[in-house]
Amino acid sequence: MSELIAYQLEDGIATLTLSNGKVNAISPDVIAAFNAALDRAEQDRAVVIITGTPGMLSGGYDLKVMTSGPQQAVSLVTAGSTLARRLLSHPFPVIVACPGHAVAKGAFLLLSADYRIGVDGPFSIGLNEVQIGMTMHYAGIELARDRLRRSAFHRSVINAEMFDPKSAVDAGFLDKVVSAEQLRDEALAAARQLKKINMTAHKNTKLKVRKALLETLDEAIIRDQEHLT
Repeated sequence: MSELIAYQLEDGIATLTLSNGKVNAISPDVIAAFNAALDRAEQDRAVVIITGTPGMLSGGYDLKVMTSGPQQAVSLVTAGSTLARRLLSHPFPVIVACPGHAVAKGAFLLLSADYRIGVDGPFSIGLNEVQIGMTMHYAGIELARDRLRRSAFHRSVINAEMFDPKSAVDAGFLDKVVSAEQLRDEALAAARQLKKINMTAHKNTKLKVRKALLETLDEAIIRDQEHLT
């Protein structure tokens, strides 16, 4: 499919593996590859598993792009927020098998999925934007507000608190933590279980449950474009 997003289809399960340098940076090319892979998964009517490389889901947006100019940064954030919205409304179940760190946009990938499995270990999960001098964008705030536990939302977004995998479950970034050796099997088991549900009912219920969030994200994406430019 792409060197940036490998696509593997087996028994109605599409595994999308992100691989882009040491921290799996989210660049415009990565987002384009993600969208192409999701197009293919939709055609294949497959349950989706998103994963990364050992120890790393993603460290966030490509900082070279983010610091290259305001327009480039706005375009990348807009594309990333639009990808999050797409994942939230994807017609088939989306699982993230997080093999380690998930920071900034990497953590937002977790918040955009239907089921999230992480691995135990010395890994950081969370939103570090404020820590590195970036004011959180509106779309990110609204996504975090909806998906994080109330007690963790302010600590995460305003204080840039990072969580280890086990505390990330309580915060709302993950649903389950397993050993690194178990991650692939656990993700496949979850995907096989989700394959058993009625996909039309899944899609329609997902859109009902997330209707307010999706509308809020649409408004937030527009506000971010106006605010950031």
